[in-house]
Amino acid sequence: MAATAPADGKVDPKVIKTGIILVVGVLAVVFDTTIVSVALHTLVTDLHSSVSTIQWVSTGYLLALGMTVPLSTWGLRRYGGKRLWMFALALFLVGSIGASLAWNADSLIAWRVVQGAAGGLLLSVLTTLIMQAAGGKSLGRTVTLIALPALVGPILGPLVGGAILTHLSWRFMFWVNVPFCLAGLVLAAKYLPKDTVSAVRPRMDVLGFALLAPGIAALILGLSNAGAAAGFGHGDVIIPLAIGTVLVVAFCLYAVRKSEPIVNIRLFAHRSVGSSSLVLFFSGFTLYGAMLVLPLFYQEARGATALTAGIMLVPQGVGALLSRGLAGRLTDKIGGRPVAIVGFAIIAASTIPFCYADPKTSSWLLALWLLARGFGLGAVTISVMAVAYLGLDRAQIPHASVLTRTAQQIGGSFGVAVLAVIFESAVASQHGALTAAFHVAFWWSVGFAALAAVLSVGLPGRPGTAAKVAPAERPATGSAAVGPTGPAQAQAVRQ
Repeated sequence: MAATAPADGKVDPKVIKTGIILVVGVLAVVFDTTIVSVALHTLVTDLHSSVSTIQWVSTGYLLALGMTVPLSTWGLRRYGGKRLWMFALALFLVGSIGASLAWNADSLIAWRVVQGAAGGLLLSVLTTLIMQAAGGKSLGRTVTLIALPALVGPILGPLVGGAILTHLSWRFMFWVNVPFCLAGLVLAAKYLPKDTVSAVRPRMDVLGFALLAPGIAALILGLSNAGAAAGFGHGDVIIPLAIGTVLVVAFCLYAVRKSEPIVNIRLFAHRSVGSSSLVLFFSGFTLYGAMLVLPLFYQEARGATALTAGIMLVPQGVGALLSRGLAGRLTDKIGGRPVAIVGFAIIAASTIPFCYADPKTSSWLLALWLLARGFGLGAVTISVMAVAYLGLDRAQIPHASVLTRTAQQIGGSFGVAVLAVIFESAVASQHGALTAAFHVAFWWSVGFAALAAVLSVGLPGRPGTAAKVAPAERPATGSAAVGPTGPAQAQAVRQ
């Protein structure tokens, strides 16, 4: 039976309860990522290491995260949502404590890999369980729960990280995660419903995982190296990108022929999943690419410290948080397409002032434009994520979570690499004039936002317009999909 939105359009209290339980735990992942990003210079000094080595504290985390995201589809069916969530949260707790006790750079990198592996599972399971609990009702408002950690992290992370690095040892950055992990484990154990799984346990798609996971990791590694080197013409960029492309293409050819691949790429034929993945990929250029340029602009063109630059970017996070509720309601009422288009238009318009800014431009004026830019980013995040799940049944939701999250992650890495190359090329062409070079990079960022707005036209319109997947396109699940509301039935999750 098709699920329909309630008359009052409100989110089911059970969904809110599930969301709060899961968000408490996943905040550890969000804070960990944003806090560590401001500490690399301190780690180089305190661990007597080099920048190239310490960079793997972040790179190793991202690679491990990217590799374990696809594993969540099998893990949910094999063990159930509650057990997989608690396992991943406990693993993240162990990794956090280990990182805080690291005795050198290598041990810190190893523990960060453990954290990344757990984080990849946590982020995917979070989305899947909340969406399955929602049952296709009020998807826009439901996504506001999922997006909350991502919106809060950029606001508080740099501030908490800066305060810790100023007054305490860097080791306390990882102890911050411990209360969230412990609270998340207690809440999940007590309040998440017991898992219901099929008696027939699904087999692990070993070959599919062996192709896809390293493929994603190789692509992210190559793009990360391209961003660091500000160019694609290097061996440590070309080789990983080539290997990653071959592996991902091989997986796609393999997956379309297999009845139960680890990730069902046939869902890309579903308009909601395919169009939203494309928009999320290019939104990575808009969000992550600009997040490379903006802090550099404040530090190099305006002479701010790293902590001050982080504080200057807080208005963008506040704007994203402010748009959360409105974007969710509008997405449920008029559909994600118009909300995304307007959101990208706001991003483009509010980035234009930075194309003319210089060291004398008022910081308060720039803060207002960042507030508006964040408002657009929040609207885009909510609307595009929501439409990705239109017309999907419970068994398809984990696969859609992996596809959209992977598209956004690779798009973000690609965006950072491209903007880094554009900026370095602009510095060379402007003969070292940094302000002019930043203007060039910001104009490109405006262009990427405009392109994403055009691509958003392909998103499904009003709720209920997403085409239903034909039975032949649906994966043979072989067992019940697991979520907080019990085993999957034949019901479709549709708006």
